[in-house]
Amino acid sequence: MSPNEASVVRNMALLRTLSSFIELCAAFAIIRCGSIKCALRINSLLGLAGPLFLVAVTVVGISGMIGEIRPAKLVHILLGILLVILGTR
Repeated sequence: MSPNEASVVRNMALLRTLSSFIELCAAFAIIRCGSIKCALRINSLLGLAGPLFLVAVTVVGISGMIGEIRPAKLVHILLGILLVILGTR
């Protein structure tokens, strides 16, 4: 693995770790709030964060592959991300 590739993979993992930390904190917040309304509000915020982290991690990964990926494949990847985001609305 080249140094650049290792850096990209590390950054992707760090973003996913941050996402996991936010999910864990939200789980504790849901337990602490004690009401369904509050829990649903927290859960809806997580619904927004998930796709944002998906896009961020994908952008970091694709940026590390610039020059290696064919434009047609890039379009397929971007369409896939768009479908995931539309499906989670």
